[in-house]
Formats: sequence, structure tokens, C-alpha cells
Amino acid sequence: MAGQNITSADAIIELVIAELYPSGFNLEQFEAQNIFEMGDTDTAEYQRTADGKLLGGFVYGDLPWTFHLAASSPSIKYIDNWQTTQMTTRSVLRVNGTVILPSLGKKYIMTNGILQRARRMPSAGRVLQPVTGLIQWETVTPEDYSA
Repeated sequence: MAGQNITSADAIIELVIAELYPSGFNLEQFEAQNIFEMGDTDTAEYQRTADGKLLGGFVYGDLPWTFHLAASSPSIKYIDNWQTTQMTTRSVLRVNGTVILPSLGKKYIMTNGILQRARRMPSAGRVLQPVTGLIQWETVTPEDYSA
């Protein structure tokens, strides 16, 4: 670990949608309190037998990843276009992504994702609220990273 630093202020997130953005785009202007969340992933199913034995088997669990962008984020135009294209063509455009966390010396390669849901407009209160989206990934693979 790079000096026990756990900041997320230096996070770099890139998404690539081959049909729309083959060179990729970065997520920018994250929501102040929450950049993204990686959900828990089940890796086993189990059954307990009548005589108390625990049986189990490996399963591929979901890999849900929720991102949060400030309402003013320039990245929202990419998400809007992605979602609009899917609705217009009635098809799913796959995404690949990379999350780099320099403070931890970690890089995460995310592959074959599906945009499951995204907010079409920010909610409005005293100020405009963050825009969120949920991508389900096929794989998320951690790697070491050094700048």
C-alpha cells in the first residue's frame, strides 16, 4: 500500500462503448460524498440437509457497480447518449471499463458490462442532486498499479 493513503480524490474511471465511444471517456465531476459503489457478489449457493450437513456449490454472482455523478458533470452527456441509443435501437451496447485507485496502487479491469439503469435527469431540491447509474459487469479483475 502506498503509505496507508486511502483517498479516492485521485480515482480515474474510464468507460469504453465500442459502438459509440471507441476511444473511451472518463467519468468526471463525481458526486462529493460517493463516487461509486461495488456491490457484494455471491460465489456460492448452499443447502443444509435434514441431518445438518452443509452442502455448497460455486456460482457466478452478479457484479453490480453504481456510479454517482454531480448534476453538472460533463460525463452525463455520454451516459445520456448511451441510454438514448439503447432505447432507440432497442438493443444493449456493451461497455468495458477501468478504475484506477492510485492511493492503493490498484487497478480494476471491468468487462462486458450492461447499463442496467440510469437516471434520465437529476432530482431537484435546494440544489440539483447527483445522477446515478448501475452497470452489471461480467468480470471485475483487480491488478497492481503504479503510475
